Amino acid sequence: MMQERININVSAIDYENTSKAIISTLSNVEKMVHGENEFIVTDSEFAFGWHFYVVCVNRSLVKRLSDQMGPDFEKMKGKGLDHKFLTWLGDKVSQKNLKVKLAIKEEMESSKFGIF
Repeated sequence: MMQERININVSAIDYENTSKAIISTLSNVEKMVHGENEFIVTDSEFAFGWHFYVVCVNRSLVKRLSDQMGPDFEKMKGKGLDHKFLTWLGDKVSQKNLKVKLAIKEEMESSKFGIF
């Protein structure tokens, strides 16, 4: 069974503005597909000049976004729903000229290399 949430590790130099951008982007998605309380943004941990935090998004919200966007969502870079969503979210945030790196949390934890 697929997990109900997509957990995304965010690395950003500017927590304040990147988290605001992510929250406003996801709030807009909620409005668009009539969702409510479909995501959580955690507090950040600061290390090496970067802020690290997690964004947990209900997979059903992402599914509704992808249904609504149709072929445009399908064209996104990435394999499967999660990675396409990562690309989509990354694009939205970088449009605001904010430097941010996104990764699927579970995949990072299973990688041998950790963050760097």
